[in-house]
Amino acid sequence: MMETNKNIQDKIDSTFEAFDAIETVNVSPFFKDKTMQVLFAEKEVKQVAWSWFTPQLQLATLVCLVVLNVIAFTKLEASSSYDENVSVFAESYGLYSSDDDTALINN
Repeated sequence: MMETNKNIQDKIDSTFEAFDAIETVNVSPFFKDKTMQVLFAEKEVKQVAWSWFTPQLQLATLVCLVVLNVIAFTKLEASSSYDENVSVFAESYGLYSSDDDTALINN
């Protein structure tokens, strides 16, 4: 019994010696402010979905679209008129009616 009390007393003494070894820490006066700024700083969220669409790629896409539009416009100018295309379509499917048929229906 006496030996356990001595072991307990030794542990208490070693604990107090550990307290004596603790020294005060010198901290910068702005440490708290810097820490609070780091903890509560609003982090900018980057959109990952469109990060691959760089300005160079945007310019290349714009050039391709302009070229395609110019080609389509020139092909449209060279093709036959709209009325001719509608007439050919109507004749091929038997939807074409002459002016004589419409004159009979109107009278």
